[in-house]
Amino acid sequence: MEYLKCYKKWLEFPAMDEELKKELLMIKGDEKEIAARFSGELKFGTGGIRGKMGAGTSRFNRYIVRKVTEGLAQFMAAAPASEEGLSVVIAYDTRHNSALFAREAAGVLVRHKIKVYLFEKPVPTPLLSFAVRELKATAGIVITASHNPPSDNGYKVYWSDGGQITDALASGITAEVEKVKEALAVETADLTTAAAQGLLVNIGEKIIDSYLHCLQRLRLAVFQEKKGRLPLKVVYTPLHGTGAVLVPQALKRAGITDLLVVPEQQEPDPFCRTVSSPNPEDWDVFNLALEWGRKNGADLLLATDLDADRLGAAVRDSAGGYTPLTGNQLGGLLLEYILSRRSEQKRLSPRGFVLKTVVTSELGREIALAYGLEMVETLTGFKYIGEKIKDMVDNGSREFIFGYEESYGYLAGDFVRDKDAIQACQLTAEMAAFYKTKGMTLLDALEELFQRYGYFAEELINLELPETEIGRVEKMMQFFRQSTMEKIGGRKLLRRIDYLAQESIDLLRGEKTPTGLPASNSLKYVLEDGCWFCIRPSGTEPKMKIYLGVKGSDKKEAENRMISLKKEVGLLIKKAESFST
Repeated sequence: MEYLKCYKKWLEFPAMDEELKKELLMIKGDEKEIAARFSGELKFGTGGIRGKMGAGTSRFNRYIVRKVTEGLAQFMAAAPASEEGLSVVIAYDTRHNSALFAREAAGVLVRHKIKVYLFEKPVPTPLLSFAVRELKATAGIVITASHNPPSDNGYKVYWSDGGQITDALASGITAEVEKVKEALAVETADLTTAAAQGLLVNIGEKIIDSYLHCLQRLRLAVFQEKKGRLPLKVVYTPLHGTGAVLVPQALKRAGITDLLVVPEQQEPDPFCRTVSSPNPEDWDVFNLALEWGRKNGADLLLATDLDADRLGAAVRDSAGGYTPLTGNQLGGLLLEYILSRRSEQKRLSPRGFVLKTVVTSELGREIALAYGLEMVETLTGFKYIGEKIKDMVDNGSREFIFGYEESYGYLAGDFVRDKDAIQACQLTAEMAAFYKTKGMTLLDALEELFQRYGYFAEELINLELPETEIGRVEKMMQFFRQSTMEKIGGRKLLRRIDYLAQESIDLLRGEKTPTGLPASNSLKYVLEDGCWFCIRPSGTEPKMKIYLGVKGSDKKEAENRMISLKKEVGLLIKKAESFST
């Protein structure tokens, strides 16, 4: 069998990594495990690659990194180079082997005479995006699996604008990666020699200082009391990740002097022993922050994931406990704060625009319209927000103001072109301090938003099917595409948006208009009462994501509409599941 041949080739490879060799010997004779590791391989796509670390073609390891980097180098050979030639910035997080994988990628690139700027220590992903722009590099690589479990690692590619690669670039790179038939055959150059030749340059503090300086431009409030110090108590946890140094520096420069970093989660720990998964979207990761928050009477709790691009926040409530903010809620608060402050300061340009994804709350649209700004939607994934900034700012004459997504990603300063939890920490703390001077918490500010724009609520349902039934997901999507339903639970459907067909259909008039977005296997339905839902399958797993959003005149009405919408969509999903069997 092919997977046994592949296993044998790896086992007998003379230069096999010692740790991986031990793994291969441990599974000798275990055909089921061998098949799991060698029947397929990790595929490169728009999100790069990500997977469980270990020996095998379907695991993330140094040979897979070499193969992907070889494909990237071949693709770059045809890319326009600056006068200085081709160059790549490489960053990495605090996970197991991240530094090793970064050096493996560097070794392949310098063998191709591509200059590499390598961070000397783990840094947040936003620093990679910033450094690509600052150093005018051709591309960037970050070794991270973001908020995945500690057993995983990953590899993401950025392009010269500082944004993640999107569909066109990813397709070109993928084609070159697929031409590399044998990962074990990819060679690397000696990095010491490369450094002596000027092909490898270690970077760090200078870039970090430039980034921190840019952060200061985002400040919107000036506090006269206490010599500019913000009147706020903050507890922050980096969850063992790269935010441990930079977030406290950014907060202190912004005036937060009453700051406590959760000591148990301050140091890098690849095992992330204090949490089940380092994901700030999960309320459980706040357990230690909650303890320290209560002890210190903190106003605000902040948590970032391992590569510090996602931010979770919780606010002290009237009962003395802490209430977490969803990504939609914090995004809406930040948007209102930024627009209101800039408006008061006469700094709100009519050329300005705001970005959100198609599954992010409609509250943001209402806020943007209230300030006379255009709300531009993108497909799900912050890479599309970065791409839209490039199209509208670099290739046009518009001014980017703010972009966010429901999955806890935010960006205010486009000196970075990806979600940036350091920016978000600074702005959230400043915003909380600003409202505190008015006798309000962020929960009070959120209530004000709801009273002004309507009560919005959102939920996400993850529907998981057995691993052997990945084909059922596509059949479920076929069910929805073939459906001619006009109502859901007695409420009229106003619009169906098929992002794969790239068309928006007015169901009352029968008119079709182009979405203006790249093709994506997603469907969105808009109802007459302001409610909506969107279904989107995973591209690699038998999983369906179902996003729901409602709007009510008050909290009770919003809650009731959400209950009703979940019930009706649940019935539709059951019909789709029956259709797929």
